[in-house]
Amino acid sequence: MSAAGPGGESAARSWTDTPQGGPTVLRIVLGTQLRRLREERGISREAAGDAIRASHAKISRLELGRVGFKERDVADLLTLYGVGDERERGELLGLARRANTPGWWHQYADVLPGWFETHIGLEESAHTIRTYEVQFVPGLLQTEAYARAVTRLGHPRATESEVGRRVAMRMTRQKLLARPGAPRLWVVLDEACLRRPLGGVEVMRGQLEYLMEAATLPHVTLQVAPFDVGGLAAAGGPVTILRFSEPALPDIVYLEQLTSALYLDKQEDVEHYLTVMDRLAAEAEPPRNSARLLASLIDRLG
Repeated sequence: MSAAGPGGESAARSWTDTPQGGPTVLRIVLGTQLRRLREERGISREAAGDAIRASHAKISRLELGRVGFKERDVADLLTLYGVGDERERGELLGLARRANTPGWWHQYADVLPGWFETHIGLEESAHTIRTYEVQFVPGLLQTEAYARAVTRLGHPRATESEVGRRVAMRMTRQKLLARPGAPRLWVVLDEACLRRPLGGVEVMRGQLEYLMEAATLPHVTLQVAPFDVGGLAAAGGPVTILRFSEPALPDIVYLEQLTSALYLDKQEDVEHYLTVMDRLAAEAEPPRNSARLLASLIDRLG
């Protein structure tokens, strides 16, 4: 992740005091502060690794927020970087403690792949979530019955218990949209998502009705890209872009694959996908027309 600029101390303080700063994002914030301090002092990753009895590769993972922090390691690094001010040390050590607090999703560790755990953690602290889907309704807007059908499709060998755990996790994840200060969710759905009758007619009708209801929420924007639009901007598959209110955090592009995911935060990558997302939104039906399209699809189901 990108290093923080000037004012890093205030960034650390704001996230120490922010209740919605989940552990994933807090790790990233702390990592950016440690990277900034190291680079300002002209200290190599190798030297930093020696100070905490670790490799330079571990320093890189710490600075990217990919792993948890030991409080002793953070204290040793702060000493190496010449941070003697007790207030600044206290803020950063407090951030380390919070970053190690398990998120709600850890209770589902048995069915949660590590690559998706990162996405849930970022989602928890996002200010805006923009997503384009070509095959399924996004997880944040799925009904329980539809989620069960999608889960069975993706995990055909899973037991009923495992399917139930995965669905329960998805339903818990959706509480994000109902809490105070919920992120803005802007969704563009390819019509194919709405035509594919996953779970049967009744399940699909319930899903479409739920989408119409969700689209009335003030922080949810829903657009449908109908078949008759023709060629859409080349997104290459589903895309999610997460934006944060904290300036120390870059926008992050999430690209989900079958058994893994990519997280992009380089400015040129993010700008490319933002351009694609803007074109998709411009080419899709506006929200009012999208609601009419959803209603017509419900009518066709009888």
